[in-house]
Amino acid sequence: MTNTSTRRRVATATALTLGLALTATACGSGDDDAGSGSQELKGQTVTVAGVWTGTEQKNFQKVLDAFSEKTGAKTKFISTGDNVSTVVGSKIEGGNAPDVVMVPQPGVLKQFANKGWLQPLSTKVRDETKSNLAPVWRDYGTVDGKYYGLYFKASNKSTVWYSPDALSQAGVQPPKSWKEMLKAGKTISESGLPAFSVAGEDGWTLTDWFENVYLSQAGPEKYKQLAEHKISWTDPTVVKALTTLAELFKDKNLVAGGSKGALRTTFPESVEQVFGDNPKAGMVYEGDFVGASISGDLKKKVGTDAKFFPFPAVKGGKPPVVGGGDAAAVIKAGKHRKAGMKLLEFLATPEAAEVWAGTGGFLSPNKNVKLSAYPDDVTRQTAKSLVEAGNTVRFDMSDQAPAAFGGTKGTGEWKLLQDFLRDPSDPKATARKLEAAAAKAYKG
Repeated sequence: MTNTSTRRRVATATALTLGLALTATACGSGDDDAGSGSQELKGQTVTVAGVWTGTEQKNFQKVLDAFSEKTGAKTKFISTGDNVSTVVGSKIEGGNAPDVVMVPQPGVLKQFANKGWLQPLSTKVRDETKSNLAPVWRDYGTVDGKYYGLYFKASNKSTVWYSPDALSQAGVQPPKSWKEMLKAGKTISESGLPAFSVAGEDGWTLTDWFENVYLSQAGPEKYKQLAEHKISWTDPTVVKALTTLAELFKDKNLVAGGSKGALRTTFPESVEQVFGDNPKAGMVYEGDFVGASISGDLKKKVGTDAKFFPFPAVKGGKPPVVGGGDAAAVIKAGKHRKAGMKLLEFLATPEAAEVWAGTGGFLSPNKNVKLSAYPDDVTRQTAKSLVEAGNTVRFDMSDQAPAAFGGTKGTGEWKLLQDFLRDPSDPKATARKLEAAAAKAYKG
């Protein structure tokens, strides 16, 4: 299965080292039914499954350690890789279920809930999130009226990263509209450097391009309807967004290497083309996780060598904020699910989020997390943008779709948008193909 977390894995894999220890322990005394004391969960081990590896796993372990210190519980983290659905499903069916799972995709959360695998969240979690999360984040964690998934980690996928030197040499400022961005791009290309590096080999990046254009141009309600396939992909709003995107894709001076070059460029390569030692473009679009690649493998300083501007408003619309994230859910079959729920009660607090926020590579949808908890101004800016978007944030559309349409390499939306990048001359034809693929996947 390929999903938002796959994208984050791709984004951070170039900078992170894998193979970290899976367990951490803490000591104490007490029992599961004790009140809120520092040792109330002594003797219990909360097992958590999630996609994280490397530095992300290490940093989440710090959150788990903080929980251990507060409660006396031990914790064990199981890395599922990107096949969280398959791994967790097999563990449940084999009688070895984790207590908590960090779910990277709304569709998977719904799948787990519909199978009866999840425990509805406690009153304490619900009350905490009413104070800390915009309703949209609670909505994404709700299935058939029951609240199962607490969104703990988020991503802001509406950031355009640029080389300050490239913009400065071209004499342009960070744009605030789509029209200004294309104009700035042409000025940069005229100065001798293509404007954008586009990671067309990884089809998921093209879905993100489309989603930002569509959200800004069509608005959040139409976005929601399309994500749920309540309107067709042949809707005029889709054709309009594809036509807008074609303005970029068809211009060989704006896209490094033209469409052929873009279709041979992976996500890590697209970042390197802008921030590597031999720049081939001035800008690259993708989420806040681009910063991890810049400061990791490329050893450049975010905020100095690399900056970003919010994805600009498109043709009269508002600046979009497309988000992603990981939701914590309690597994009914877990041996220590009550202790697992205690963990979620902790994860719902600003305190828990601030533990990871201080290490970097993390955004929280929790509006009460102090911006000062983040390690640098760039991260604070992306976190602020995410929180201030409030209820207008829309979860990555392709991650809400069935995997056959929105999350599988070489088919569905990924493949059709790659075809569109190759030849963007007929948006209506592309819309028809997208609708045919979507209709088939949603029926399945």
